[in-house]
Amino acid sequence: MENTRTFKDKLFLILKGLGMGAANKVPGVSGGVVAFVAGFYEEFIYSLQKVNGTALKLLIKGRFKSFYTYINGRFLSLLFLGMIVSFFSISKLLDYLITHYQLYVWSVFFGMIIGSIYYISKDFKDWKTTTIIALLIGTTLGLGISFLDPATENDNLIFVFFCGIISVSGMTLPGFSGSFILILLGNYVLLLVDSVNALFDTFSEILIGDFSFTANLERLRMLKVLTVFTIGSVVGLVTFSHALNYILKHYKSVTIASIIGFIVGSLGVVWPFKHTLYKLNDNGSLLLDSRGQKIIENYERFLPPLNTQTYLAIFYILLGIAIVLALELYGQKTRQQQA
Repeated sequence: MENTRTFKDKLFLILKGLGMGAANKVPGVSGGVVAFVAGFYEEFIYSLQKVNGTALKLLIKGRFKSFYTYINGRFLSLLFLGMIVSFFSISKLLDYLITHYQLYVWSVFFGMIIGSIYYISKDFKDWKTTTIIALLIGTTLGLGISFLDPATENDNLIFVFFCGIISVSGMTLPGFSGSFILILLGNYVLLLVDSVNALFDTFSEILIGDFSFTANLERLRMLKVLTVFTIGSVVGLVTFSHALNYILKHYKSVTIASIIGFIVGSLGVVWPFKHTLYKLNDNGSLLLDSRGQKIIENYERFLPPLNTQTYLAIFYILLGIAIVLALELYGQKTRQQQA
């Protein structure tokens, strides 16, 4: 696979990484869906499960080139490059758009998930009792998770490590939004906003020769939290990939049916027509987080009135569906060229 990739393929792989990174940051959207729809999900899981004892032995022996080739390093490095760039750029743009154009952003995501359901289910023919039950269980779990109330923030490092393991699951399990799980666990702002901003500020200061952050206890705390979260994410990514590789190999139909159910269930999270409900203090005033931002408690969903804003939202839903279908056509064309 490494030798057959053209420059255009590598560029598109970085762009897919951008898409996965952005999706992982947005509550209710799964980076795994991007991988599934864009046609590189199985290679992604296969590459991650190559990070094993053999790879570790190659690394310890200093056989770096063999290690890089063994784990499909070029594929993973290009993909993760896109994710990292996305985390500090596209995700910030998404934060802005969600703040100022929430209805239309969620409409696009809603459309993309509908398109994802079509893409994954269109070629799935193995419908029987077990797969139907798996579909219903996946849908029920997805809906159940989407209606849970968020917990309060917790910076205990053991809990942060656990959050890392859970949050990265969205990259390997399509339809399971790791960032939304972080909201439910109360640590979305701490782990995906505050700690990331602390790292960004630290790098910016180092570049201009300012090392005053070493005396900033709050900054050091944030960096420690991010380090533990990252370690947990790596452990979770490798662990989930090995588990999923085994499950897909032995229970592929049931797994795919469950994934379809998860994605169907996640539609409740990204339903665009909803009012945001914020947490309140005992005196009725808004409860703010460490950045002075309002803390989301839940969403109140409703049926939209027929007006210009609703028609625009429907247009963006159709746009989201079109984006996924375009990715599907590109993926089909790529696979035909490689065959």
